[in-house]
Amino acid sequence: MSYRPDKILPLAAFLLLLAASLTGCGGYVARRMAQAPNTYPTWFAPRAPVILCFNEQFFTNMPTHDVAVGSPRLRLHYRIVEPLDYHFAVTSSNWLDHGKSRFQFNFHADAPGQSNAWTGKPRGTVVLLHGYGVAQFAMAPWAVRLAQEGWRCVLVDLRGHGKSTGNRIYFGTRETQDMSQLLDALAERGDLVQPVAAIGESYGAALALRWKGVDPRVGAVVAIAPYAMLSNAVVNICHEYARWMPLAFPKAGLERLPELLGVPPEELDPVSVMAAHPVTALFIAGGQDAIAPPAEVRKVFAVAGPAS
Repeated sequence: MSYRPDKILPLAAFLLLLAASLTGCGGYVARRMAQAPNTYPTWFAPRAPVILCFNEQFFTNMPTHDVAVGSPRLRLHYRIVEPLDYHFAVTSSNWLDHGKSRFQFNFHADAPGQSNAWTGKPRGTVVLLHGYGVAQFAMAPWAVRLAQEGWRCVLVDLRGHGKSTGNRIYFGTRETQDMSQLLDALAERGDLVQPVAAIGESYGAALALRWKGVDPRVGAVVAIAPYAMLSNAVVNICHEYARWMPLAFPKAGLERLPELLGVPPEELDPVSVMAAHPVTALFIAGGQDAIAPPAEVRKVFAVAGPAS
């Protein structure tokens, strides 16, 4: 079965909703920005340029768990990928579709996996944090690859995503508490093995950087395409998925969003958070990434801790 990110609502979808219901109120736009992505209809999403293909039965071999976290209280859905030999392999292809680049990655893995040298003694724990509007499946290839190398991996649906609950997202300002309470639950179950690392992509990358800054248990961080400023990411999404949308609409929402979430405006921008609390991380940028291009990632890297 193919899991396509275009079937899960990305951040641009709320912009399409505005065409039918916008009243000119910045507060309305802000509320749509903060609305949990998993509450939007999936048919509303524009087509994404990347398709991830794997068999849906693969996940049945990885037990799921739920833990109560956060404020307001919500249920966080996660699964553990144990260190095993999954015979993991990747094939990829790319093509042009009406002048736009398209990519397809096919992942092969055998599940349940076979024991390897790390099965009885994992090298540590890696928590994988997905991007906005998708869910844990988007990070599954990284989890299986790392698990094969000996790490116990934790795939999680962030609040308001996938099968986790929560009516509103907070762009990392409250999600760090969710992640720390997830570590508490893992430790209580005996599933937490030190050291702890975090790998995040886009929205998840911004969260991983924030999380390391407030939780000393988090060691290595890999930040794949973190955005520097939320406003820049939103504008780039408009250009990529909704060129017809006047930028005055999302800008009005961005002005009201800090008030809605109860945070200072700078708290929504990873570059400001990192400048105040620098952490060391590995940064990865994609040359064709239209949402968080290399120039944006470099802004975050410029204020990161030494040895980043």
